[in-house]
Amino acid sequence: MTHNTSKVWFITGAISGLGLEFTKTALQLGDKVVGVARNTDELIELKKSYSNTFKPITLDITKHNSVFEVIEKAVNYFGKIDIVVNNAGNMIMGMIEEFTEDEIRQQIETNFYGAVWVSQAVLPYLRKQKSGHIIQISNIGGILAGPMTGIYSASKFALEGFSEALAQESSHFGINVTIVEPGGYWTNLYTNMQFTTVNEEYNPVREYLAGQEYESKDSHPKEAAKALIKLTNEKNPPLRLILGSQVFDAAIEHEKSKISTWRAWEEVSRAAEKAISNPEK
Repeated sequence: MTHNTSKVWFITGAISGLGLEFTKTALQLGDKVVGVARNTDELIELKKSYSNTFKPITLDITKHNSVFEVIEKAVNYFGKIDIVVNNAGNMIMGMIEEFTEDEIRQQIETNFYGAVWVSQAVLPYLRKQKSGHIIQISNIGGILAGPMTGIYSASKFALEGFSEALAQESSHFGINVTIVEPGGYWTNLYTNMQFTTVNEEYNPVREYLAGQEYESKDSHPKEAAKALIKLTNEKNPPLRLILGSQVFDAAIEHEKSKISTWRAWEEVSRAAEKAISNPEK
């Protein structure tokens, strides 16, 4: 892998999983990286290896003011930011009825609000330099939802909707936005996954899910990092990029199903529109 020019990255959730692999790959290419996480102790050794090009910073991305302060610190440290990767996230599994208010807020604040704060904080600098690439790490759960992943998908659906609008707004300033939708990778997203308190009324649903045949095809995070490098080298990057054959096929089938349903109800949909003058006047 090679780069067209040296770049400065700002990566959230850089401590592990995809975030750590993105960080290491960028550094190996000779780029500079600001890697943030709630606890950066495990990044000390990486800092020793890349003392001049890597800056780890402790940050809780759900804290609005702290995000803006750290973005300013990052720009001052390396002089600019070229690529922003909103990678930090977590997953709480459970039926919708089982979630507590705190669990829902925790999921939304990390997966959605954190990305919003980072995007807002970095935009003034990217607009000033008239360039930049904001990469939002979503998931197949941002395309389709299933039992026990409803709140996680809600956070990713929100991320995708906000990012789609952001892409249109920021393109006027030479800024690109890409929503990356990865499939299965061997990261700690699943090992650190939390679960709601079980409501036994849903045991039949869990038994049904447990009986479904599903062969997971998880890959090494390096494969995702390779794709990210190709993406950041592209002059006209796409709005969305799916990573993985299994989720690619699932996404296509899901969209076909949506179109099929819309077509089946097309007559009702079109009949519900009869343009008239404003009745309030």
